[in-house]
This record gives sequence, structure tokens and C-alpha cells, in this order.
Amino acid sequence: MRAFDLAPGEPLVGAAGALLEYVRTTQGGMPRHLHGFERRRAGGEVVLDAAAVRNLEILRDASGDRRASLAGVLDSTVTAMGSRLLRDWLVRPLANTIAAAARHDAVAALVEEPGRLAVLRELVRQAGDLERMASRLGLSQARPGELGALRAALAALPDIRAELAASPSQLLAALGAAADPLDDLREDLAVTLAEEPPALFGPGTIRSGADRDLDESRGLAHGAKEVLGELEARERARSGIGNLRIRYNRVFGYAFEVSNNNRDRVPPDWVRRQTLAGAERFVTAELEGVERRITSAEARAGERERELFAALVERCAARAGRVATTARALAAVDVLASFAQRARQADYRRPRLVEGARLRLVGSRHPVVEALARSGFVPNDVELDGERRQIVLLTGPNMGGKSTYLRQVALAVVMARAGSFVAAAEAEIGEIDRVFTRVGAADDLARGESTFMVEMTEVAGILRHATGNSLVILDEVGRGTATFDGLSIAWAVVEALHGAAGNGRGPLVLFATHYHELTDLADRLGRVVNASVAVKEWQGNVLFLHRVVAGPSDRSYGIHVAKLAGVPEPVCRRAGEVLRQIERQELKVIEAAAPGPQHVQLELFPAPESAVLDRLRSADVDHLTPVEALNLLVQLKREAER
Repeated sequence: MRAFDLAPGEPLVGAAGALLEYVRTTQGGMPRHLHGFERRRAGGEVVLDAAAVRNLEILRDASGDRRASLAGVLDSTVTAMGSRLLRDWLVRPLANTIAAAARHDAVAALVEEPGRLAVLRELVRQAGDLERMASRLGLSQARPGELGALRAALAALPDIRAELAASPSQLLAALGAAADPLDDLREDLAVTLAEEPPALFGPGTIRSGADRDLDESRGLAHGAKEVLGELEARERARSGIGNLRIRYNRVFGYAFEVSNNNRDRVPPDWVRRQTLAGAERFVTAELEGVERRITSAEARAGERERELFAALVERCAARAGRVATTARALAAVDVLASFAQRARQADYRRPRLVEGARLRLVGSRHPVVEALARSGFVPNDVELDGERRQIVLLTGPNMGGKSTYLRQVALAVVMARAGSFVAAAEAEIGEIDRVFTRVGAADDLARGESTFMVEMTEVAGILRHATGNSLVILDEVGRGTATFDGLSIAWAVVEALHGAAGNGRGPLVLFATHYHELTDLADRLGRVVNASVAVKEWQGNVLFLHRVVAGPSDRSYGIHVAKLAGVPEPVCRRAGEVLRQIERQELKVIEAAAPGPQHVQLELFPAPESAVLDRLRSADVDHLTPVEALNLLVQLKREAER
């Protein structure tokens, strides 16, 4: 156990033992290419939980399509093993800055040498899925066709190693050195396996000249067949049957086939063996003797060929671990080359990995939206740091691009820490230990949890586990309940993330919201800043500029979006009337939510509501006549509507 970094009694011991037993039971034995466990310790990776992987659409988009995901856009790998490793790197980005920078060095070297990049990608393509082949070898289940493919893959290894050794990247050179050349295995396959082996085991699997006994048996079988030809010609001349042929049947063996028209010419020493619809078959003692020689030789050849192939598979299985090591190295080369290929195609830039909790992007773009959009993508900047701009409150209209902006920032962190260049003109990525997301609306019917319950559960996890080096993406927190409930929750969440409750400095936060009242927090909390998505109004219409600017937004333009969506005009018009009434009567929730004593600023001109209240208080309702009361009500109504 200590060899695998496991202590006695540790819970992982039981899990590891159960895993080994499962493999042994399902595979009928322990694969030769598995030699131990790799223990993944906390702190070595940027943690992405299931919600973050789902919300950021790293592996699949919301509809389950892989093409519109981050992996789908970045995956230019040329092997299946490379594609699998790329997905693994994206969901397990590196927290170690040195290791991530080494990947960037490798990608930069390939970007700067497009010729080497093209050659290397073609060579790795020839290697194929060595990882899958290693598992087949480890289980001693390889077929002749698969070994032929393995031989072709191994033939590319010397050139791959030479290209990697000549690279200025230390990581690429190290991967080339880690790739076992497997010269002995390649030589063994070249000597033993046929030039073009069948897909499944059968005659012709083993190369001629590989084994003396096999060659002798094959020679006997082949010589006996030549004797058959000579015997057929001789008996055709003796009997005078011009169309005489020797036929073979799996049940009756070899026989002379004579048509019914020539039965009277059959020599007396022939023995009838089989009757057909239009012919009969006969045998002779000489033909039976030749058949015994052929059958015996073919049986010996088949048995010997099976023995030789089994021995070859066993020798390959003994080298399965070395094949797996080479496969891991080539898969990493494939991913790094894929990153370089995508960087050249999409103009991605190398990020600078800096110390501390910092994040700065200039001209940032969403890699997936940009790749799939028919029109140009509007880039934006972002800057977050733990000292001055810890929390950015992002307001703006629906359809303005707030959610896209939030996701592209998080994806830049994932890409940079995975080893890829990022979709930005400039990028500085700090020491991020975890990415949290609370995006979108979803329920969990199986567990009996509503949309709002799921939202609050995710928010609770963020508040409990986020550190000063985490990146938190929040989109519309609190929108799943009543307006003032949601606003209150969102307000308190921002305060908690800021560290106002005595928890110290909080994480880096991008908080998109339609609660415009929250923008007042920028005046109350020192590390909170406002930003908004710009729009332009023109002749009653709204143009979405998709540009993030400093300062808050005062409107959400929801009714304009409803018009764009096709909501009938009378409904939109009525919604505008209701909105104006609500805005006139809106409570001053900002002052109510502020902690501590509030200083009320006296207004120069009293509001109409104040005048109405003053007249109501001064009215002597006990002595008003019905007509006077009615007149007073009319006057108060007019004043309230001003």
C-alpha cells in the first residue's frame, strides 16, 4: 500500500481494492498495462464542480450537443486518445503555474513553427489510438488486424521522437524522451506478423519464414495441391471426360465430379461418393491419399500458426505497459498541437500567469460563440483583483450579452490553466483555485427541489467554500422568488462575498443582475464596482451594442425585448403603463436595506403624496357633509395623479 501512497486503514484503500476487483472480475484478469494508481491531491488542479462544467458548457452545451461546447471548438486533435485527454485537461485545469506555463511554452513553440506543427500532427495521426491498443494488449485480446495497425503506428515513433527532440520547448522534448521507441516490439511484429494480416485470426496471419515447422507444413499442403492438379489432368486423359474437375466439400472432401452425360465413361476403379442433381462425384485410392496429406499438413500448419500467434500476443502483452507510457506521451503531444492549431486559426493569444488573485482580459471573446456566430463578435475587457475591483456588478438590458460576458471570462481562466492560449488580445490570469458558477434556471424533480431551491443550494455551496483565490460567476441570483425577497438575498450575498461580515477578503466575483438597486452597493462597499452593457435608443427602438462600459444601467429594457420576441403590441403597451405606475410608487428599498442609522435628506419640493397625506390628516371627517367628502376625494385624487 505504501508503494501506492496509501496508508493502512485509509478509506482510499477499500476503494482501490474494490476497483481492482471490479477490473479483475469484468475483464477476466488484471490487465498488464496497469501498474498502479495516480493519487490526485487537493491544490494541484483548479476545481470545477459538476455545476461549473455544465453551466460553462465545457463538454456539452445545454442541448447535449458536443459541437457547441468548449471542447468541441478547441478539439483539433488527430487521434481518439488525444481527444479524450483534451477533455480531461479542460475539466481538470492546472493550479500549478509552472506546469501550466510549460504547456504554454510548448503551444508557443508549435505556433511559431507551423511547418513542424503540420509534420508532427501528421506523424501523430499515423500513430492512431495507441492508448486503446495498450488496453487490448494488456488483456491479451489483440487481433491480427490490430497488431498490424500497431506495427504501422510504431513505425512513426522514430520520426515523432526526432521532431520532439528538436523542439525548443522543454515539455515537448520531455514528452519525446518519455515516448518509449519500442524497437524490440516493432522488430518482433515485423518478423512474425504477415505483411497484410487478416482482421481476425486465420491462415496467413504469420509471415512466411518466421517459423521452419510452419513453412514445412505449408509447403506440404501447397505441394499436395499441385499433385491434385497433376492427378486431375491425368484422370481426364485416361477417362476421356473433358470437363472432369476435382471438387471439394467440407463433408465429403475431395472428389472427381462427372456430369450425368458422362457417367458411362467413369472407369471401373472409381468409387461413387456423392450424387448431385446433375452430376455425381467419385473418389480413387490415390485421391484419398492426397487428401489425407493435404488435411494433415493444413491441420499442422493451422495449429502451429495458432501457437505462434498466441506467443506473439503474449510477448506484446508483456510490453503493454511500455505501449501505454508512449500512448500517454503522444496523447499529450496531440493535445498541445491541437491547442496550437486552434490558436493559429482563431487568433488566440498566450496568457500571462501572474501571482495573486488577479484577472485582466483585454479584447476578450467567447470562444464558442465566436466560432459559431455568423457575424463578428464584440470583444470586451475585464479587470478583477482582490484589492480594488473584487466584485463587478453588471447591469444592463436583456439580450445585451451579460451571460455571454460572464461565461467568456470563466472560460478564459479554464483555457489558460488547461494550457491553451485564450480568445483575447491580452490576458493576465492569477492564481485561481476554483471556479464557481450560478447560472441559469433548473430544477431537480427527482429530488423534489424547485428551481429556486436548486439556486439557493448552489449559492450556499459558493458562500461556504469560495476562497480569496476563487472566481465566482453569478447570474441573476434571487430572481426565482418574490421581488423583494430576491433583492434582499442578492444584497446579502454580495455583502457576504465582499467580506463585510468579518470573513476577510472574498473571492473575485462577476455578478450580473436586473436588480438595479444593488448598484448602490458600489458606494457602500470599497471593492465593489459597477459596469453595464451599453445600449442605444433610436426612434423608440433599442440597439444592443454588446459593449461593457463602466457605471450602472438604469433600465432593463425588458418590454423592448418582449416586442422583439413577438409579444402582441397591446400587451407591451399595457406593460409600459403598468411599469410607469409601479415606478411612481416604488418604495425606497435602498435606504431600508442600508445598515446603521440613515440620514434623511429633506426635499426642497414636497412630493404630491406628502401633500395628500397632509390634507387627509387636517380634514375634519366627522363634520363633513357627503357632498363635501366627495369633493375632497376628487381633489385628493387629482393631486395624487400629478
